[in-house]
Amino acid sequence: MGFFEKYLTVFVILAMIIGVFVGETFQVVPDLLDRLTVARISLPIGVLIWFMIFPSMLKVDFNAIKSIKGNPKGLYLTWIVNWVIKPFSMFLIAGLFLLVLFNNLIDREIAVKYLAGAVILGAAPCTAMVFVWSSLSKGNPAYTLVQVATNNIILLILFVPIVQLLLSLVPSVGGTDVFIPWSTLFLSVVLFVVVPLVAASITRHTVIKRRGLEYLNEKVIPKFSKITMIGLMLTLILIFTLQSDIIINNPWHIVLISIPLVIQTFFIFTITYLAAKKMNLPHSISAPAGFIGASNFFELAVAVAITIGPVVALATVVGLLVEVPVMLALVSIANRTKKYFA
Repeated sequence: MGFFEKYLTVFVILAMIIGVFVGETFQVVPDLLDRLTVARISLPIGVLIWFMIFPSMLKVDFNAIKSIKGNPKGLYLTWIVNWVIKPFSMFLIAGLFLLVLFNNLIDREIAVKYLAGAVILGAAPCTAMVFVWSSLSKGNPAYTLVQVATNNIILLILFVPIVQLLLSLVPSVGGTDVFIPWSTLFLSVVLFVVVPLVAASITRHTVIKRRGLEYLNEKVIPKFSKITMIGLMLTLILIFTLQSDIIINNPWHIVLISIPLVIQTFFIFTITYLAAKKMNLPHSISAPAGFIGASNFFELAVAVAITIGPVVALATVVGLLVEVPVMLALVSIANRTKKYFA
């Protein structure tokens, strides 16, 4: 794990401090960000998110799908957990805590927006960071690659309808529903999944053809990873700038949001990991399957959540804040329990 990934939580906290300071000191910045939107998508944040997503897409090799004909059970498990269980369990767990158990701690209107952010986060399974978690648990890199690649394909089809369905179930406040137009959702998927995926695939094919796979993995991807770090930090700073008032007035909301997100993460990993054990899958496939469901496609979640508003986006950012320490704990659990797998 690189230095940035290892201390990601610290970097997120640092971005929050800077963003809140900018938002409270220079009101012209959030005002300008509010004006720079198209189809409810923030252009500055959209550009930064694109730079965050593109490097992760460079790692995806769709040709690897052909190599997993003999043992597809791990793929079936990943698909079922990520698209049949995870989005709906996130809705139920986050709804229970934010709207019921924390009813007296969070204003109802804000709680509903936090729930919307959690729903969007739950409908976006991990793409990039799962390679880190898989490596730390000695996962099968080729199989992990196929799990990620096939999830990206399914995401193109199911993300929009699942998000719309679950947002339609989020309770309205004062007669106002939390709603994202279909056009905005489709545009988000096109801009933040289709375009970088196609661009990365063309780049990957061109580099491999001219310089070889080793050059791509050792030279090109590491260089783009630095761009990811810069894009992530600037994105977080802008998001925290937009919601500086909420953080200043309600700092405990960060902790309250994190509780259901952490519970959801452990829940999804546990059921996936145990199901893989029951299916007699090797540990090198079982652990990454659990990590993919437990972690999230943060970049896409933020891009979509910000179209509703910075309050909704806060829930997705908190997901990133807690993800690294929680996922490291799950990696430790996976490594300690490896002896129980065939």
